[in-house]
Amino acid sequence: MAATIRLQADATIIRPRFQPLLVPDAAKLVSVVRIEADSRAELNRSQLERSVGAIVETGSWPRVRAVQVDFDATLSQRDFYRHLLIELRRQLPPAIPISITALASWCMDDDWISALPIDEAVPMLFRMSAGTHQVVARLASGKDFRSPLCQGSLGISTDERWSTLPAGRRVYIFHTKPWDQKTELALLREVRQWR
Repeated sequence: MAATIRLQADATIIRPRFQPLLVPDAAKLVSVVRIEADSRAELNRSQLERSVGAIVETGSWPRVRAVQVDFDATLSQRDFYRHLLIELRRQLPPAIPISITALASWCMDDDWISALPIDEAVPMLFRMSAGTHQVVARLASGKDFRSPLCQGSLGISTDERWSTLPAGRRVYIFHTKPWDQKTELALLREVRQWR
């Protein structure tokens, strides 16, 4: 997590990561920026430009190989999000991939993301509310997400377990507690056993 951007009325509040991140020197990093917009956010040009600028800056940090935007955009916020991603793609070096987190519904029947200038959409398979049963049933039956952008990765949480998930995906694991080596190794073993 590199930063959180809060959009409130006409303000753009950028809060950088405060905790130090200790990783091996050879680690390749993905810069994740969370966007939160309240119901009164204007979603104006200034907010778009400041948000894009903050994300682009994190993409230039040492060892960062990709950026990921985490924004649970509502229906009324999608146009702003689309324009943000278009501008982000224009400003980032072509070698830096753009990933977004995606509500599972965006990957199923509500495929509004297919025309976005992104390299990956990560279906978030935790804390789902409506539609959880349909997603579970679809994946358990061996079917995949409809959107091709969602077929290369998965986002899961350590506090919600899945018995069956598609193999051969990049897996983003979100942990509700501080990471330790024992937890990390156990989860890596489990993910490698998926078939």
